[in-house]
Amino acid sequence: MAGRGKANIQSLINGPTAWGLATRLAVRHLERAGMEVAPLLLQSGLSSVAIAERQRIHVTAQMRFLELVGYALKNAWIGLTLAKECDLRELGMLYYVAASSHDLGDAFKRLSRYVSLGNEALVVRLGERPTCSIEVSYAGVQRHRDRHQMELLSFTVLRLCRKLVGRDLSPHRVRFIHHRTGDLSQIRRTFGCEVEFDAEMDEIIFNAGTLELPVVGDDPFLNELILRMCDEAMTARLANTSRFRTIVENNIAPLLPHAEATIKAVAKRLSLSERTFARKLAAEGISFGEILDQMRRDLAIRYLEDDLQASQIAWLLGFHHPSSFSHACRRWTGKSPLEFRRAPVRDPAE
Repeated sequence: MAGRGKANIQSLINGPTAWGLATRLAVRHLERAGMEVAPLLLQSGLSSVAIAERQRIHVTAQMRFLELVGYALKNAWIGLTLAKECDLRELGMLYYVAASSHDLGDAFKRLSRYVSLGNEALVVRLGERPTCSIEVSYAGVQRHRDRHQMELLSFTVLRLCRKLVGRDLSPHRVRFIHHRTGDLSQIRRTFGCEVEFDAEMDEIIFNAGTLELPVVGDDPFLNELILRMCDEAMTARLANTSRFRTIVENNIAPLLPHAEATIKAVAKRLSLSERTFARKLAAEGISFGEILDQMRRDLAIRYLEDDLQASQIAWLLGFHHPSSFSHACRRWTGKSPLEFRRAPVRDPAE
C-alpha cells in the first residue's frame, strides 16, 4: 500500500495546477478543529510551505487532501462545509470580473473563459436553452477520484450567483457524476433543490431567464480593467494539456452504473471509430480493458469503505451479477468484499 501511495504522489508532477483555495480552506478548518495538518498534507504530496506561500499546487493533490480531511474529520460533506466558510472575495480576480459584469450570463461567460487561472483542470460551460445551466467538468484529472472538490465548486458557484444578483436563488436541479448514498437531506437543504447523483454530467440547472438577471454591482469601468488583468494572466500561463487516457476515464465514469461502459460506447462519445480509438489508446501504452479494470478497482475500494452493499457496488461498477464483482474484488485485492471490509483501516486514496 505504501509503495502505491508514493507512486500516486509521483504521478502528480505533470498534472494541472490550481491556486489552492480549497486546500487553504481545509487547512484553516483543521486548525480550528485542533487537528494536526502536516501529516495529511504530506500524504497528499503537499507541503506546508507551499500552502503558506500561496504557491500553485497540483489539482490531484488537492482532491486527495480533501478526501483525507473528510475522513479525518468524519465529515462526509466536507466540500459543502468549506464552501459555506469561503469568503467569495478569496476567488481573487475571478470574483471581481464576475461581480463587475452586467448580468449573470455575462459573469459566467467571463468565468468560463478565465476559470483556468484558478484551476487549470476546470471547464465551465453555459447552456441557455431550453433551461439555463452551468456545467462544470474536468480536463487532465480523473473525475471518478473526486467528490468533495466538485461539491465544493458547485455550491461556491451557487453562492456566487446569489451574491451577484442579490437574491436567494434556488436551482431547479443539481446533478453530480459521482455516487452518493444514505441520507441526502443535508445537500438538498444546502442547494435548496433536488440533487441527483450518478448523473451523466456535473451541472446546476436554473429556471429559464436566470442568466438574464442583472448583477447588483455592475461596473463597466472596473470590468474592463479586470478583463485586461485576466487576459494578461492567461497569456502568461502555460496552456494545460490533458492526456488522452484521462479523457477516456472521464467518459467511462458516467456509463459505469448503466453497464454501458463499452469500447464502442466510449468511442462514440468521443466521435471516433473503434479502430481509431484503439489506436490512440495503444499510443498511450494501454488498452480500454485495462483502463476500465483499473477504474473499477479504484471505485470498488472507495465504495467498500463507504459500506455499500456488494450488490449496490456491482451495479455501480457495471457488473451484471454480484458474484462477478466478488470474483473481481478477490483478483484486485486478494480478498472477498467482506474480508476486505474486515481488514485494518486503509488510506482512502489507496
